Amino acid sequence: MTSLDLARRIHTASHLTGQFTLRSGRTATEYFDKYRFEGDPVLLDEITRQMAPLVPSGTEVLAGLEMGGIPVVTALGRHTGLPCAFVRKLAKPYGTCRLAEGADVAGRRVLVVEDVVTSGGQIVLSTADLRGLGAVVTEALCVIDREQGGADALAAEGIGLLSLLTAADLRTAAAAAG
Repeated sequence: MTSLDLARRIHTASHLTGQFTLRSGRTATEYFDKYRFEGDPVLLDEITRQMAPLVPSGTEVLAGLEMGGIPVVTALGRHTGLPCAFVRKLAKPYGTCRLAEGADVAGRRVLVVEDVVTSGGQIVLSTADLRGLGAVVTEALCVIDREQGGADALAAEGIGLLSLLTAADLRTAAAAAG
């Protein structure tokens, strides 16, 4: 499957029309529901198959961010054979009380994995937390870069952004689908 075909499938699965209230409080008639591509096992498998070659050599652990990065990192781990960590926004106050569950990140080269990057804010916060646990984080990998400043925000924190697709790719795919 080509990158354009994949972008078309993601757009078809995730682009919704109707009345939607956005986080900002504004309303919109179009909405991109990323959980639609994450919840489709066949589509998610193809996405992560194409993401696997983007994983930098030397990566020791894949770290998926709560919540959308978790299914992506799990499927990506299947394609790469790399162990996965699941990074919470806040450590739970019971059980292990860990911020990063699964694979140990201390002293290891960790690739942060996210579904969609807009501003990059959550990656910046989670990377700081991972670095505080001793992880070496220099890159993040996402399915879609919305091209709304995330790459620049991450670069300012010493994090390079790798993406399978961009918002422009999705627009091109939608236009090609007619």
